[in-house]
This record gives sequence, structure tokens and C-alpha cells, in this order.
Amino acid sequence: MATVLSVSGSPSATSRTARLLRHLDERLIAQGHEVTALDVRTLPAEALLGADFAHPAIVRATALFEQADGVVIGTPVYKAAYSGLLKSLLDLLPQYALAGKTVLPLATGGSTAHVLAIDYALRPVLASMGPAHITPGWFTLDKDITVGEDGTLTVAPGSAEALAQVTDQFSAALGGRTTLLAAAG
Repeated sequence: MATVLSVSGSPSATSRTARLLRHLDERLIAQGHEVTALDVRTLPAEALLGADFAHPAIVRATALFEQADGVVIGTPVYKAAYSGLLKSLLDLLPQYALAGKTVLPLATGGSTAHVLAIDYALRPVLASMGPAHITPGWFTLDKDITVGEDGTLTVAPGSAEALAQVTDQFSAALGGRTTLLAAAG
């Protein structure tokens, strides 16, 4: 099947965004895709903030984008936009780093006031990078994502269903088996 790069733009080590992405990664793996996770917060700050295109970690991250057939971009929403950390990485990638790729934008946030951040802040930047297709994205409220003491993730039923649908649409665009998990959430 396809190779997917799953990118978390959250600066937090205990990020709901990253945990949600890893949850969706499992769904994509079950559908036959190979998934590689990239937490932007693990890249060296001096390379990101200093725009060091030649830094080995940035070169490796760029290679991950090049090798992927599809990219899932997840970000928390701050001040009605995607994270500055994610912006730092996107700025260091080649102009057409998403050329020919299928992209799934996802966002998390504390208020429905930020629901349009995907379409009005993130999608235009992703579109400028030349993807073949940007599938419908999804905004998930923080309150709909619960992490248990054992680290297990629970997503509220309505959000879980919507996330499954957009993930399956992304998978189908990549040529994945979406009927396999039709009842799973």
C-alpha cells in the first residue's frame, strides 16, 4: 500500500494532537499502509528557528516528506492558526515538498471558535506546496480527547466517527482498504 508520514506540529510532550495522530496511525496501518511518525518538537530548535536547511535533522525530515505518498498533518490551534512550530518546519521544506501527495489536515483546540483554522490557515499553506489532493480535514475539540492514566486514548463517539470517516477518505485516496474497519472507531 502507501507510505504515510504522520506529522505532529504540537510543541507539547503530552500532546493530545500527537496522541490522536498515533491513534489514527494505527487505523492506517491496519488498512495496509506503512506509517512513519514525525513529532516536529523532536527536531532541534536551533535548526528550526535558525532556518538551517542543511542541519542533518532537517535533511532527514525533508527526506521523510519526499518518500511519503501521503502526509497527515496534525496541529493544535493557537490564536486561530496552526502552531508556530509546524510553521517553522513547513518553511524549511522545499516549495513543492507535497507535490503529487495526498494530504490530510487535522487540528485540535479548546473551542469551536477555532474550527475554521484548518480551512483558513492551514489548507492554503499546504495547497501552496503542490499536493495532488488535500482531503477533507477535521477539527477535534480537546474535551473530546481523553487520555487514561495508562496512556490509552479515548475519543468521544461523535468525534471518533468523524475522524474515522476522514481517515478512511484519506486512505481510499491512497488506495487503502477502508471497508476492513468500517465498524471500528
